[in-house]
Parts: sequence; C-alpha cells; structure tokens
Amino acid sequence: MKNIHRILVAIDLSKYSSETLKCAADLASRLGAELIVVNVINQRDVDAIEKIESIATGISVQKYVGLLKEERSQLMDALWSPASYPGLTLKIRFRIGIPYAELVKAVKEEGADLVVMGTKGRTDLADMLFGTTAEKMFRRCPVPLLSVRHRET
Repeated sequence: MKNIHRILVAIDLSKYSSETLKCAADLASRLGAELIVVNVINQRDVDAIEKIESIATGISVQKYVGLLKEERSQLMDALWSPASYPGLTLKIRFRIGIPYAELVKAVKEEGADLVVMGTKGRTDLADMLFGTTAEKMFRRCPVPLLSVRHRET
C-alpha cells in the first residue's frame, strides 16, 4: 500500500461526526498526513430554495448557501480540538451537489490517499447501507475508504 499523505474525511454534521473526525484526526496525526474535511450541501436543498426564490422576496440561493456555510463552519469548530492534535492542520471544504458525487470529485481534486467516513449519517439508518452516501462511496471511491462504525450509546 502506498504512503498516506492526505486523508479526506466526509462529515455530514450528524451526531456521529465527532467520532468520525476524531478517528480521522488520530490517523492523520500518527501518519503525519494532511487532514481535509469535506461537507456537502445537498443539491436538492439548493433546488428547493431556488424554487422558493422565484415566488418569495428576501430569499436567495446565495444567501441560503452563505448562511449554511457559516453555520456549518461554527459546528465544525465545535467538533475540532486543535489542542488535541498539535501540528495537525485542518482544511475545511464545502461543496454543493449530490453528496457521493461531490465526495468522489473532492478525493480526486484534493489528491486524497484515503477517505474516512461513518457508516451512519443524518438518516441514522441502523446497520443499513443500501442507498446511502456511504454505500455509494464504497462502490465508487477511487482510493481506499475506511468506514467508522459508531458505538451505540
């Protein structure tokens, strides 16, 4: 297996994101790798705002995306503890589109050697990957993918 220099971690900001990010950060720290966090704003949500924008005033896709990025940046900051990982820097990338497709593009564009993501996300499907972003990534990811199984509370 080739050396791992860049780790891309897919974070959807679900309740499982903290554990996924910690796993990726631990791995990046031990390997001396760069850590790139990718969060995808779903295209279907943007399309819905676009439809509303045409009939309502004061609502715009640009404003919606800006507010989402700001809110998600704050949530990412709450998940990330730089003190726990001295010397490890975190790059955060926001993308808009179909989640699995944007993650695959990000892997290629960022030159990631490994992807880390959870097996469960915002939908909280228990032990079921069919139809999820994770399942689609397992099929299409051009680099090794490490899935983080989350502990039940």
